[in-house]
Amino acid sequence: MEELVTGTIDNIFSGADKEVLVDVVRLIQKQGLNSSRGNWKEFLNSYDRKLGDSLSDPSKRSADVLTAFLKSFNQTKDLMFIGKIFRHFRDQRAFEMHIKNSLNEETPEQRLVRLTMEHPQYRRNYYCDAYNTDWIVVPLGDMSKVMKSSSMLSVDCEMVLCNDGTEEVVKVCAVDNKLNVKLNKIVNPNKSISDYRTEITGVSAKDLEGVTCSLVDIQGSMKKLLKHGTILVGHSAHNDLRALKIAHHRVIDTSYIFKYSEVRLTYTPSLNSLCKAVLGYEVRKEGEPHDCRIDAEAAMKLVLAKLGHGFDEPLKIDKRVPDFSHAMLLHKIPVEVPCQELKKVFPRDFYVDIKADLKVRGPFYSTHAIFKDDYEASIAFRRIDGQERKDCEGRPQKLVCLKLSTGQLTSFYVCKTMSSSPPEDSKRQRISSAIDANEGRACSSEPCKHAEEIFRLKQQLSAREDEIFSLQRILSDLTRG
Repeated sequence: MEELVTGTIDNIFSGADKEVLVDVVRLIQKQGLNSSRGNWKEFLNSYDRKLGDSLSDPSKRSADVLTAFLKSFNQTKDLMFIGKIFRHFRDQRAFEMHIKNSLNEETPEQRLVRLTMEHPQYRRNYYCDAYNTDWIVVPLGDMSKVMKSSSMLSVDCEMVLCNDGTEEVVKVCAVDNKLNVKLNKIVNPNKSISDYRTEITGVSAKDLEGVTCSLVDIQGSMKKLLKHGTILVGHSAHNDLRALKIAHHRVIDTSYIFKYSEVRLTYTPSLNSLCKAVLGYEVRKEGEPHDCRIDAEAAMKLVLAKLGHGFDEPLKIDKRVPDFSHAMLLHKIPVEVPCQELKKVFPRDFYVDIKADLKVRGPFYSTHAIFKDDYEASIAFRRIDGQERKDCEGRPQKLVCLKLSTGQLTSFYVCKTMSSSPPEDSKRQRISSAIDANEGRACSSEPCKHAEEIFRLKQQLSAREDEIFSLQRILSDLTRG
């Protein structure tokens, strides 16, 4: 880092791997940093007058162009930031290359690390935000010694939702490969909490009274436990690493190391489903709160099963779908909206149970509103304010607006998923079906002249809905600010 500040930036980037340079430039674009010659596109327009920013994809540019852009930064804070992310991406790349060049010497545990890294979702999920100041990076040390280490540590976290819209760790547990507990703590986020998600986390406001353990304390403990190349184990472990704000290169992700009969490359099963397929039992029954220790142990048992028995054939995962015949799907809910507030959308004279999302990640989440029966669900949907449209599967849905207890406005979709309609609608439904059938026959008797126009309008509608959500997020941010 000091090299960057003292002006020897030329020596830092000269001869650097192009993939590392590409990653650094893309991250600079994402952060919106400007050099002495402007942002990336402005730099291209002045540096390459022939092509300019018409070829702005960093991966399509030469290493010399990428290096020239990085050298155009001269502010100390920018140089410090660039130096940090450059070292992180450089170390990540060196680690990956060492793995590829050491296949003949890899241990069984290291093979699972490699399988994790070869998964198509790895780069997207594990090239994390380690450049942020509140993150810690676990150093690898001597690479040759690290690769021979078979030490493993399984980690699981639970999160609460805070008033500022962030998710923060409230519980964490770590067990070693003998299932001995090495860390088991309740963590005080030291923030105002809007949703404890007690039905999931098992934590309430009372449980945090007198708790002084902070995320910084957990980071210090984890750094000691993961030193000397210890492998971090977890199910979708990138979520736990982001929650803990820890960057660690040596990871076994249990959702990545098994093959599935699903044809989608992006498919990953839940921990519950995977344990049933591999270990023969479910981690928890539906509706039970999570237990970090049980989940951490389950992930470690999956790794031990893979090491001991192979499981090289594709697994058939039992994806049981709960009976939501008298439910509504609520989706594209902004993450800062607590589940309890969602009930305000529905008429007060109906019983409704909001099922909390088990693993809320990213800007939006989904959940279900469960009614007493499909009749009440149908009537409640009819009485919800909002224009009715069809979702991508042809189901009725409404875009609803909701004012939260904080005064903030938000919006999301309520989708009708029940299979039956109320009794008094049966005759109307038959008439409607007959009309639809007649219209269908009329359309089939001649070329469908309006198909292209319908498709175009659907595209416009989809784009407009995306625009509404973007504007709503901006409004929410302004209201919160």
